[in-house]
Amino acid sequence: MQKPSIAELRPVVHPPGVKDRRSGEHWAGRLYMREVSLRITRRLVTTKVTPNQLTYVMTVAGVLAAPALLVPGIPGALLGVVAVQLYLLFDCVDGEVARWKKQYSLGGVYLDRVAAYLCDAAVLVGFGLRAADLWGPGRIDWLWAFLGTLAALGAILIKAETDLVGVARHQGGLPPVKEAASEPRSSGMALARRAAGALKFHRLILGIEASFVILLVAVLDTVRDDFFFSRLAVAVMAGIALLQTVLHLVSILASSRLK
Repeated sequence: MQKPSIAELRPVVHPPGVKDRRSGEHWAGRLYMREVSLRITRRLVTTKVTPNQLTYVMTVAGVLAAPALLVPGIPGALLGVVAVQLYLLFDCVDGEVARWKKQYSLGGVYLDRVAAYLCDAAVLVGFGLRAADLWGPGRIDWLWAFLGTLAALGAILIKAETDLVGVARHQGGLPPVKEAASEPRSSGMALARRAAGALKFHRLILGIEASFVILLVAVLDTVRDDFFFSRLAVAVMAGIALLQTVLHLVSILASSRLK
């Protein structure tokens, strides 16, 4: 089977709305990864590879961020970034292959969500273990591993809070929530939500952004020859995760999403 051209592939796998989804498309996908993924997808659509197989590869790539971050120094941080970028790449490719081949399944949607949970958690747990200095000559400081795990738990809970809206509406016999329903009914709450959205501090606990932060603090730690910046970042991420978990829950309850 002849490979489709990029011009033939693009309108099918990137239909209107794919790059513009408010909550479904990451900025890195819009900025660069969708262009990279098109070239990979072009080679895969003529093979027997299925979208779900690609989703499994995506999941493994995301999980590998945790052991990658245990490699000491800047090399480990770079490996973490590579693992997360591979996760993002296959996150784009699996959907593109599904749209071209018209191979859709609820199992694929479910696996995609599981992979998103695991990638964010792997990055934050790996970062906490990294900050604990597992391979150093001194005593392992498990406080930082605990804080990294706490941040991971918060990141998972935030995603679960969003996904459980759909579960609650389904069990209540309601249709899927519309985007407008996410706005809080209170004007004060809506203003606070917009302010938090503008600051985007919650993105620091997402796997992609967190991996870049980890690389930055790895460079700073190398200059200082200690783990000061990594430990500071772990503490900040744990605080953000706890705060955002509560704020996100309140935002959902104050909106019309459960009405």
